[in-house]
Amino acid sequence: MRPRHSSQLSDYLALETGGWRKKWKGRLPVALLFPNHYRLGMSNLGFQLVYDLVNSQPDLVCERVFLPENHEPPLSVESKRPLRDFPLLLCSVSFEHDYLNLVRMLLAGALEPLACQRAAFPMRQPGQPLVMGGGVATFMNPEPLAPFIDLFVIGEAEPVLPRILDFILQQMERLERRELLWELAKGFPGCYVPGLYDIGYHPDGTIASMAAPAGLPTRVGKVIMQEPTPAGYSRIMSSQAEFRDMFLVELGRGCSRGCRFCAAGFVYRPPRLWSGQAVVDALERRPAGVERIGLLGMEMARPVDLDAITSYLLAAGCRLSFSSLRADAVQRPGLLELLRHSGLKSAALAPDGGSERLRRVINKGFSEHDVLESAAALCEAGVANLKLYFMVGLPTETAADLEELVELTRKVRERLLAVGRARGRVPTLTLSINCFIPKPWTPFQFAPCASVAVLKDALRLIRGKLAGQANLKIQAEPPEHAYFQAMLARGDRRVAVVLLAMAKTARNWRQLCRDLGVDPAWYAMRERTMAEIFPWEIIDHGIQREYLWAEYRKALAERVTEACDPVRCRRCGVCAP
Repeated sequence: MRPRHSSQLSDYLALETGGWRKKWKGRLPVALLFPNHYRLGMSNLGFQLVYDLVNSQPDLVCERVFLPENHEPPLSVESKRPLRDFPLLLCSVSFEHDYLNLVRMLLAGALEPLACQRAAFPMRQPGQPLVMGGGVATFMNPEPLAPFIDLFVIGEAEPVLPRILDFILQQMERLERRELLWELAKGFPGCYVPGLYDIGYHPDGTIASMAAPAGLPTRVGKVIMQEPTPAGYSRIMSSQAEFRDMFLVELGRGCSRGCRFCAAGFVYRPPRLWSGQAVVDALERRPAGVERIGLLGMEMARPVDLDAITSYLLAAGCRLSFSSLRADAVQRPGLLELLRHSGLKSAALAPDGGSERLRRVINKGFSEHDVLESAAALCEAGVANLKLYFMVGLPTETAADLEELVELTRKVRERLLAVGRARGRVPTLTLSINCFIPKPWTPFQFAPCASVAVLKDALRLIRGKLAGQANLKIQAEPPEHAYFQAMLARGDRRVAVVLLAMAKTARNWRQLCRDLGVDPAWYAMRERTMAEIFPWEIIDHGIQREYLWAEYRKALAERVTEACDPVRCRRCGVCAP
């Protein structure tokens, strides 16, 4: 009898459209590892783009590896080979909660998880691969994973990854592992080799120094891509993905809005919106018969480009989906018509802050009026399920802010009821509540995380006030999970021992922290000062620390900042001449 995981991979492969099937003979095998389940990985457009990018090189064969649904060793989707058969692993990490999954996958694959222990072995030796890390979580803060990764590629893969892989292919038989890593760190932008950098600490635990050897940059700059032609799009369609049978197309990268909690809005600076033609070119590459389209981006296309995209989708009879919509963008001309034509049944708005005051604190940039009008407009366009995203535990949050969150929810529900009754169908409203987690490279990197007790009290208040409301559902992230994530988000190399111990045992993470001398509150709940060196500052995003500090002070003063315009704005330092 075949193992369940192998059988499941066969089922996945049989249900896919697209992808690559390459012979191994004469090629370097590369495992593209996603540290979560198949359905999530196959809905990650960045993961798909890297898969296609690597396989486009004739001398490489790249196969996907996902976290098994059970505790079996991970195998590649395409040939069901174990991780030990791959000399090179590319790890795509998008979220902090996947750090533990990554370490577990290395162990389950019978690999040496620590880079320092792999250092003496050639890449070709089974179980001792060169492990590379990438993905947005790693260029927010690579340090919690630093002991496990030989080489991080900081930034966007398209401009540099093919050249890095070609160099590895040409030099891996000639150079020892450490020599190879040195040449990569010295010769290629965005290449960060943690094992070549020494970190010093003050007696109080804060960082005293980050020392680079002569010949390497003190800080590693990120790599960014200019506009692609076409825009990024799905290479593989699957009915088993989270966005099942949906053709995903990228609208751009980054966001001009400057929400102070949002790391992606800062690390992807400068914000870039792809042209309408680049998006249409991508849409034209969808497989025959595919009508479900998902447009991905932190920001809506420019009006002139949105017109071109809308016209194409309407003419092609496509049905549209968005991950979420900005409340101040929903009523753009043409967009509601497209949503109505698409038969969109579910949509999401993200006020994030429950009160007008908190939305000023987080620089959200739209009002209660925007939320109410957009909710009503979506309902009139045929949306039957509306989700509102909020956060609790935001800096300066009070009970009054939570009361306003409750009141705003009631007002949205009342608007939906009024519109829905007139249309003959009352929509369902879902409240999705996340706990605020301070993230690197944001103005709130200085802020403390609220305690688990405070977060539980906030959720209890909201649930109590909204109990018994018809057509209203409440989903909330467990505060304990958020607390663990907050430790990792601003963690350094010293938290890696906790990840390794968790991967090897089934013990509670708090107990392991106590045993290993790691204080999660020190990482999660401590307010930072302007003087402290942060572990993630081994990376250079071009964002001036003084700018982030000034934005943090503006947040505490409830002052807003206008949106970023790369043509004329020079505030943060990224676009400085």
